[in-house]
Amino acid sequence: MSAGLLFIALVALAVVAFFLGRSRAIARAGGDARKLHSLPHYYGLNVAIFTVAPAIVVLTLWAIIQPIVLNSTVRHMIPEGSYENAGELSLIMGTVSNVADGLGRLERRDGSALEGITIDGLRERLGSLGIAVAGDVDQMTLDAALAMRGQMETASLIRTALIAVMVVAGFAWSYSRTGPQLWARNIVEYCVRILLVSAALLAILTTLGIVLSLIFNTVEFFKLYPAWDFFTGMTWAPSFGGGSELGIVPLFWGTLYISVIALIVAVPIGLFAAIYLSEYATPVVRAFAKPMLEVLAGIPTIVYGLFALLTVGPLLVTFFGDEGVGWMQGGTAVITAGLVMGIMLIPFVSSLSDDIINAVPQSLRDGSLGLGATQSETIRKVVLPAALPGIVGAILLAASRAIGETMIVVLGAGAAARFSLNPFEAMTTVTAKIVSQLTGDADFRSPEALVAFALGMTLFVITLALNVFALWIVRKYREQYE
Repeated sequence: MSAGLLFIALVALAVVAFFLGRSRAIARAGGDARKLHSLPHYYGLNVAIFTVAPAIVVLTLWAIIQPIVLNSTVRHMIPEGSYENAGELSLIMGTVSNVADGLGRLERRDGSALEGITIDGLRERLGSLGIAVAGDVDQMTLDAALAMRGQMETASLIRTALIAVMVVAGFAWSYSRTGPQLWARNIVEYCVRILLVSAALLAILTTLGIVLSLIFNTVEFFKLYPAWDFFTGMTWAPSFGGGSELGIVPLFWGTLYISVIALIVAVPIGLFAAIYLSEYATPVVRAFAKPMLEVLAGIPTIVYGLFALLTVGPLLVTFFGDEGVGWMQGGTAVITAGLVMGIMLIPFVSSLSDDIINAVPQSLRDGSLGLGATQSETIRKVVLPAALPGIVGAILLAASRAIGETMIVVLGAGAAARFSLNPFEAMTTVTAKIVSQLTGDADFRSPEALVAFALGMTLFVITLALNVFALWIVRKYREQYE
């Protein structure tokens, strides 16, 4: 049984266990729910949790561990002479895994055995079912895929049997304990607390895993390429044939330049919109304008990129190109990406700033107005200073969003890595080059591929420094108003 079907079955069993546990608690109380320690639904939740929760944990861990174990087992079937480095071995194992998945689909749809199948037979049977197969599959890959497929079937049977045993044991144990004296509410609340702690730990461990992966691969990159040349180099010219120049300065300059232009557009418009919506707009206008602004946040970035490429770029060329002042040679430029990215960031600034301004106590406004200040003076000298820490946070969020944007840059700013002050020239950013360096059949042990992790680590450190600086500013101003 597949993992998806197992999960659906566990959800159905949880519903059944809930009603059975609830009914048993009421029955053992003689039909009088007042004799129970907890409300009846807590007893149902207790039985449901102990019936399916351990099985779901095992199912999750199995989904993580099984691919690792299978790849480790099947990897020994690949002769060492068939690959030169770990990168080629990873590509071969990826092909084996894909072929094994195709074999599984073939077996489920065709219903016949796969033992002894040849490459030609595999292609013919997959083709008859409309399933494509990679052209570089050889007999070694097919044998490894057949072995992996057999192990996957065995592992699936073991997993299903283990989960069935755990469900039966958990239901029997929790169902037998259900009665008026059981503190079901305390048990359920404790389980919910464990769930919340696990969610927090998962977020922390995920962040830690991301950081460690960046650190390890960055260290590997600097073993192959000088760190001084990377951080001070003024030329970005990767070459997978050797002789690459991987200076980050032009990429970092393009990132900073486009982000600054985007913030120049987004911060004033977003902040003024927030002030109007929170202080001046009537309830009718606010109910219409605020959702319309927030719609901008839901538009996919690829749409913004196409908007920059097909609309904003040609429009700017009309005014600043050869037909106008002659400053702009093409539609892809820093100013194009910056303007469109600024439009995208407006709801990030306006929505958060609006919420922060509305959170300022009304007593501060009433006191200022009572002393004779006008509404505009109250906003400038009371409301905005009190809301400044939150507004700084909104601007920081917008800046982080601008630094990490990729699609708008690729389509609107171009791919040229250059150091220039001219906003009408094409440039690129760090995120765009991370994508380009990891795209294709590159050897992930080469500096040209590992440089993507060094670029990501650099962005991470810069963003962390901005967060620390913003936190210092927030605390400094917050002390003045507390």
